[in-house]
Amino acid sequence: MQNVLDYIKKLQQNNNREWFVNNKKSFEEAKESANQLFNAVYNELNLSDSLEPLKIYRIYRDVRFSADKTPYKTHFSMYMGRLKPDYRGGYYLHIEPGNSFLGVGFFDPNKEDLLRIRKEIELDNELEDILNAKEIKNTFGHLVGDEVKTAPKGFDKNHERIALLKKKQFLLIHKFTDNEVLKPDFFKEAAKVFKKSRPFVDYMTDVLLTNLNGEEM
Repeated sequence: MQNVLDYIKKLQQNNNREWFVNNKKSFEEAKESANQLFNAVYNELNLSDSLEPLKIYRIYRDVRFSADKTPYKTHFSMYMGRLKPDYRGGYYLHIEPGNSFLGVGFFDPNKEDLLRIRKEIELDNELEDILNAKEIKNTFGHLVGDEVKTAPKGFDKNHERIALLKKKQFLLIHKFTDNEVLKPDFFKEAAKVFKKSRPFVDYMTDVLLTNLNGEEM
């Protein structure tokens, strides 16, 4: 993985097509190393979860609607969705010098799913208890994600769990140092961290597959 970090550092300083084309061999080598890591993480996690096919993101940026016209992403990344319809949520891994991390959860729940999650949060404190459990707190810290400024429509702004009710995204993040990324067994460590989120993703899956009475939908 050293070649991956080294390549990205150079790309960050030379984010233009001419440099990229002139260093295409270095890119292909770094891409191959990153892909080997991503496939190893996928295979390791898939031993204990049910995953959709691995998605590895391209390094080319879509600049059509962006003020930032630099043509290339300065990281390598992957996404593993849990196998629908019986499982929900997904796993993301981002490799970048000084900013490698993984994310777990629900990045863009649709309107119906978001309402269902909020109704469950309104009803009981189970999600709050899961997020406050020692292993989740020690591994991921607190829940992150976009949120509304005030109470969502139809919910009490003074509700005791208003901080959770305001969320539009439900994400857990864990950061890695460059030294951790460079370890030979990093793929196992990344999968291990992903697995620690299971109480959270399994709870959210149960919520999204049942109604407020706990009956399967």
